[in-house]
Amino acid sequence: MILTKRAYDPPEKKDGARFLVDRLWPRGIKKEDLKIEDWLKEIAPSHELRKQYKHDPEHWSEFKRKYFSELKEHKDEIARLKERAKDGTVTLVYAARDTEHNNAEALREYLEKPDHR
Repeated sequence: MILTKRAYDPPEKKDGARFLVDRLWPRGIKKEDLKIEDWLKEIAPSHELRKQYKHDPEHWSEFKRKYFSELKEHKDEIARLKERAKDGTVTLVYAARDTEHNNAEALREYLEKPDHR
């Protein structure tokens, strides 16, 4: 199972293995408080894509299309997350305020679709 959760929400046991999937560290949070297994900044959207999108829901489909294209370059990291999800719960941690239109939600969708390899 793959979940998503804001970095500012407290970690819970049900989160399972937690991975930060943002390129930048969440403001105001200490590393020990985030309780992540790893920081996978290399699979976060590129700086250029982040700047282009600006968390605008009107561009959500375009953002996902471009982000999915970027993710094809990170097969090892994607495979690692998929394997961990087979063994138990994986939570993708992100800092964005929008809980529906963020890179963690897009990444979860990418990981759960069988046609993304």
